[in-house]
Amino acid sequence: MVAGLTAAAVAVVCFLAYQASANAPDSVAVPSAQASHSAAAPSEKPKPAKDPLAVPADSDTGARVVYSLKDRRVWIVDDKEKALRTFAVMPSSVSPLPGVYQVTSRSGTIKGSDGVLIEHVVRFANVDDVSVGFSAAQDGSMRSPDPTMKTGGVRMKRADGNALWTFATVGVKVVVVP
Repeated sequence: MVAGLTAAAVAVVCFLAYQASANAPDSVAVPSAQASHSAAAPSEKPKPAKDPLAVPADSDTGARVVYSLKDRRVWIVDDKEKALRTFAVMPSSVSPLPGVYQVTSRSGTIKGSDGVLIEHVVRFANVDDVSVGFSAAQDGSMRSPDPTMKTGGVRMKRADGNALWTFATVGVKVVVVP
């Protein structure tokens, strides 16, 4: 009985310690430069934290739409390099290679190749006879595509689709990054 209570107490303490470390503010969780001065070389400076919503560094310049395959995210960037908007997307089953593309065509409302009614379709690439473009499902869904179907619709929420539709007219640059 005592062994069982001891094991339970140790488990509770471990759980609380984990929670405390996971929720600790940065000022407590990360050792200060002064505390680790003896271990670090004097010339080392802490690296600033990367903003996960910042426009990817290698995404060309100028007004453009940036689509990050790995991050499943899109940025709308103006000609002054300012991100006007960023949002998560659901990639299609067919993705373009990283590179620079242009918006080639747009459709207001159509039925997607997966049978879903979509709006604000902005096409920018073709891969193996599949047209790739951004769109928003009219029902607001962002389901994962059926991997057995070759579809090119990169889905987003309707409000994001509205913003992209306004910005991404025919000829606007679309940069796909890994």
